[in-house]
Amino acid sequence: MATTTPSSLSISKPPSLFVLPKSPLFKSRFTFPFHQNPSTIHCHHSFHISNVLSNPIITTTTTEKQIENFVSPFSNNEPQKGCDVLIESLERAGVTVVFAYPGSFSIEIHQALTRSPIIRTILPRHEQGGIFAAEGYMRTSGQVGVCIATSGPGATNLVSGLADALLDSIPLVAITGQVPSKMIGTDAFQETAIVEVTKSITKHNYLVLDARDIPRIVREAFFLAKSGRPGPVLIDIPKDIQQQMMVPNWDQPMKLSGYTSRLPKPPSEGHLEQIIQLISEAKKPVLYVGGGCLNSSEELRHFVELTRIPVASTLMGLGTYPCSDELSLHMLGMHGTVYANYAVDRSDLLLAFGVRFDDRVTGKIEAFASRAKIVHIDIDLAEIGKNKQPYVSINADMRLALQGLNSILEGKGAKLRLNFSSWRQELKEQRMNNPLSYKSFGDAIPPQYAIQVLDELTNGDAVITSGVGQHQMWAAQFYKYNEPRHCITSSGLGAMGFGLPAAIGAVIARPDLVVVDIDGDGSFIMNVQELATVRVENLPVKIMLLNNQHLGMAVQWEDRFYKANRGHTYLGNPSNKLDIFPNMLKFAEGCGIPAARVTQKEYLRGAIQKMLDTPGPYLLDVIVPHQEHVLPMIPSGGAFKDMITEGDGRIGY
Repeated sequence: MATTTPSSLSISKPPSLFVLPKSPLFKSRFTFPFHQNPSTIHCHHSFHISNVLSNPIITTTTTEKQIENFVSPFSNNEPQKGCDVLIESLERAGVTVVFAYPGSFSIEIHQALTRSPIIRTILPRHEQGGIFAAEGYMRTSGQVGVCIATSGPGATNLVSGLADALLDSIPLVAITGQVPSKMIGTDAFQETAIVEVTKSITKHNYLVLDARDIPRIVREAFFLAKSGRPGPVLIDIPKDIQQQMMVPNWDQPMKLSGYTSRLPKPPSEGHLEQIIQLISEAKKPVLYVGGGCLNSSEELRHFVELTRIPVASTLMGLGTYPCSDELSLHMLGMHGTVYANYAVDRSDLLLAFGVRFDDRVTGKIEAFASRAKIVHIDIDLAEIGKNKQPYVSINADMRLALQGLNSILEGKGAKLRLNFSSWRQELKEQRMNNPLSYKSFGDAIPPQYAIQVLDELTNGDAVITSGVGQHQMWAAQFYKYNEPRHCITSSGLGAMGFGLPAAIGAVIARPDLVVVDIDGDGSFIMNVQELATVRVENLPVKIMLLNNQHLGMAVQWEDRFYKANRGHTYLGNPSNKLDIFPNMLKFAEGCGIPAARVTQKEYLRGAIQKMLDTPGPYLLDVIVPHQEHVLPMIPSGGAFKDMITEGDGRIGY
């Protein structure tokens, strides 16, 4: 899946008593162009299918979950404040958790939240922590995440999270307070044109100028966030609109005919037969699966059971097919396994399901799967042919496509005579000859070993969040994800500081599972304040910190490509390099969270077991060498033939 076209903006009409300021400032700051159609995509496919609904009918479906027989705390025809209407709209949409930080221009919303018997409000210690937590909640539960911030700096602190959600196709609804309507465009205190700021990093956004529109806008926001290719939607509400008294109309229809007319419909059987024919003709097929398969893991597993085709996964797709299964090739791409990248390089048919041919997967695009016919199925038409031209392409929902393919395969049964045993044996030999590996040096703890031990002690059943960097890649390589939505990480944007707040959202979404934030010291400290949230909410978040006192991935690139010249990548105290700095245990102590440090390999297993056994939150500071490199590695812009499999920072290049 891939980036959507730039977002469009909706502005609700103001009530008759409201007059917009006529100053030129208002016009210049809030000039909202209509949504532009994406540029025409010129594709030269042998076979291309684009499915859209010709006569869309908007109904309440699982993508727009509304509570049936909802009982309002207000009587019929009782006037309500806009803020109370907003909260009831969220309740009717099925929201039970929001991540919200108050301010002058969202205080009305927070007052309304205190009156809600349904919604649990989690107070992050930074708005970025709040939106990352909302992402963690959604990525783990599959339900739309909701976050709330005030205007100005509160709203702009959501920007990284919105961009992250757009790139990874995460459905969020972000609600921001705004200065009073009559003050928009006057450079008022804490005024920021957040709809303009976020236009390119949201799927859609709204500026509400009439409280009577709130019920419809909230319904639309949730529908937009989760339907089609998912993504974030922002609703900006001025303070006077939050205070506006009105009698809500809960039966307002959504006004999204243009959007729904472009939603893909189920692919026809004839279209899917073409893919089955290609599979029957192939000798070396490979599945390349991504985040677009997260909601169709069961169908994917059945497809593999029927075809016995090996599976390579993107970082977003880890767990959609069990990593412990013999047909799993694990992750492909820059830091993917040798055998996954070998399989794609040598394949004659690449089944690209729910992926966007990201540069960290493909490397040199011309050399990627150069021997293969490519079948690309994705819900976002803009992705098809954007980076790599497919031989066959279908614009459709992945679950429906897989259900259709499975139905055809079951109908044909043994008549297909699919037999890829020699191909699987070839890949098995590659796996045996090129396993994921690492070296040990004395008592030092290899970071890869720490993750292996965690995998063993949790039986691969934990939800793992991570920051961004070397630890993120090791967590992808050495933890064996067997279920979807267990690998929670910032993939497309690569936002450091993601791991801890995402773990907060994950553990709230799935309190029945062990949640571990595998983090690096660089990423962890970017949102370390969320330890306070963990403690106050008494969340059983486990933090395994792989602390090497450096920005590890940047150091790796310095070692490989810059003659180990350190360009401000050391995070410790230069005046005392023998001490661990900062002392992460003190951060935990300050928030009343149990913590320990382990520096020797022989004590690691016991330390991790204690972390897992301790009730509530726990921080384990694992000191690891900074010389370790994430391998394999295909240099940026390189091809499979350029893959690096040996070396670390202990030698020169």
